[in-house]
Amino acid sequence: MAKLPEPVARMRLAVRDGLNDLPRGSLVLVACSGGPDSMALADTLAFCAPRAGLRAGLVTVDHGLQEGSAERAADVAAWGRTVGLDPSEAASVQVLGSGGPEAAARAARYAALDWAAERHGARAVLLGHTRDDQAETVLLALTRGAGPRGIAGMRAVRGRYRRPLLDIGRADTHAVCEERGLKPWTDPHNTDPRFRRSALRQAMDVLTETLGDDIVANLARTAALVAADTDHLDAEAAAVYGECRDGAAAESAGAPLRVEALAALPAPLRRRVLRSWIFQLGVNGADLNHRHLDAIDALIVAWRGQGPTFLPGGVAVRREHGRLTAERP
Repeated sequence: MAKLPEPVARMRLAVRDGLNDLPRGSLVLVACSGGPDSMALADTLAFCAPRAGLRAGLVTVDHGLQEGSAERAADVAAWGRTVGLDPSEAASVQVLGSGGPEAAARAARYAALDWAAERHGARAVLLGHTRDDQAETVLLALTRGAGPRGIAGMRAVRGRYRRPLLDIGRADTHAVCEERGLKPWTDPHNTDPRFRRSALRQAMDVLTETLGDDIVANLARTAALVAADTDHLDAEAAAVYGECRDGAAAESAGAPLRVEALAALPAPLRRRVLRSWIFQLGVNGADLNHRHLDAIDALIVAWRGQGPTFLPGGVAVRREHGRLTAERP
């Protein structure tokens, strides 16, 4: 019996390990664009799922941003059916919204994946992000001046979404496609310098030549280390959140916060409590930045009688009578 090629073996092991907590009979969907990473993942899921007593399906999202995208999506869905993925379907979306084209496309894609998962009763949705994608995410976070949450990068598991390939290199997914005779599609947007991630992807070759081949693995490892610290601090902040709420209305979402209790917290915990509170007010996290948090934090630790701080969506935060209060439009 021929030895299994190492990239194929590594990917099958990663996918198997990423599914081993799911009950037998569960449906797992894979998000597949038809590119090398997601196609290799879909092919691997088709192999691993039945051997683990799981059902496997595929969803491909047509963003409608390129000529022929509907036909490509239909081809990917048809291919999925040939390898035993059921359901295997294409979802068409409209890319609308704020935050730039990349953010709008991402929001539309996840909405389509969420809808497919709900409709089919899927326990998990697999995404094909690799170790290289994680390294790029860390660098993009650094260029934005992001804090630990951004540098922590993408999580292996977040809700129904799972990324079993975060320890797998992009070169391995390409090798799997070659070994398995897959015919992936190369998205021209991946080399279009108008998109920040695409521009960075091209620059990574220069960084690797300058700093060595370990840069991708080291950046991914940094993300994992920061993620562990971030999770710990998030848990600590969640534990003290209730102590910061005003007793008169502590059970209601967005209840006022006690300034005295907030001021007693170390800055990393205080800012996490504030962030949680802001989200309970209905503020879109994609529109929130460090300047908003800095301004609200100043109402606590640099109080000079200043007026309200305005958050995205027109939410006004004030300090009055020892409390932080919010007024929604």
